[in-house]
Amino acid sequence: MKITDVEAIYLRLPQVKEQCDSGQDALIVKVHTDAGITGIGEVDSNPMAVKGAIEGPFSHTTASGLRHLVIGEDPFETEKIWHKMYRGNIYGGRRGAGLHAMSGIDIALWDIKGKALGLPIWKLLGGGFHQQIRPYASSLWGPTPDATRELAKRYVDKGFTAVKFGWDPMGQDEKTDIALVREARKGLGDGPDLLVDAGLVWDAKTAIQRARAFQEHNIFWLEEPLLPDDYDGYRKLSEAVDVRIAAGEEESNRLSFIELMDRGRIDIVQVDLTRVGGFTEAMKIASLAVDRGLPVVNHGFTTYINVAAALHFLNSIPNSFILEFVAEEETTLRDEITKQRIVAKDGMLDIPQEPGLGIELNEEAVAKYRVG
Repeated sequence: MKITDVEAIYLRLPQVKEQCDSGQDALIVKVHTDAGITGIGEVDSNPMAVKGAIEGPFSHTTASGLRHLVIGEDPFETEKIWHKMYRGNIYGGRRGAGLHAMSGIDIALWDIKGKALGLPIWKLLGGGFHQQIRPYASSLWGPTPDATRELAKRYVDKGFTAVKFGWDPMGQDEKTDIALVREARKGLGDGPDLLVDAGLVWDAKTAIQRARAFQEHNIFWLEEPLLPDDYDGYRKLSEAVDVRIAAGEEESNRLSFIELMDRGRIDIVQVDLTRVGGFTEAMKIASLAVDRGLPVVNHGFTTYINVAAALHFLNSIPNSFILEFVAEEETTLRDEITKQRIVAKDGMLDIPQEPGLGIELNEEAVAKYRVG
């Protein structure tokens, strides 16, 4: 079997709000083969930068479009192809959008392998740690503390036993920050876990103050309170408070995760398969975390392609325990562009059993939202 083509498909809602909701557009990757098997992947990044990184032409031996590098390769040779892409675009691909682009292709290659062999990806990866996994409802904060309380009630009513709120309006002032967390806890009640995503808004001293204030409301973790390169700030924060500190969604390569774990001393390692280099690199990151006694969770605020990939990944590692599951109530692409919708039952998600990712595109919806 050989790879014959790679498509980078940009989808976008007619109107996109200026808020931290990556479900308003999507970059989908299709990898075609001469056996008639097509794999799909996804990238959560700057969509047009990723599209250029994939579809761009050969420039020179360390700056090539990824499509050029992988056509003609055997899709089963995922490790070899990963390194060929990394080395062939090392000027622009060591971090950020170039490596994000590799992620979409790698996910699609694993989808092809699973389809060809009739096995789910988690089984190819040697997994089987879970029959089901607990999801947490992932949401933006309400526009006010009161609105957040009502959102929290709705998520509990839907059966979620853990809820995360994040980004705006957190970071405006101390009073608002504390009120948001207080009202979220009121809405959830005493039982469910409350996770807080600050959204990169503070310096280390402020984050220490907020973490201590939030402890009264029994938060499970505090996520990304600092800018991603502030590894020394993360260390100061982690060493100063009892609250678990979570981070990693901004990282795009295992060397960055080593910095975050060893220098930043975080407690929860967040891996987004659509950013870190797909399954091939995510498994290495998870192993590094296991060696340090750290749990790994996914990051994903996009489509069911990402959710499915995360289910396969988390079922393939021993240090997973919960899955991010977008619960935003606003209209997004998520519920239209795939034939399957992944739904929690009794507060749990089933592990996919279908070959590959177990997700198919709704081609009519893809055509409807496709840009260009």
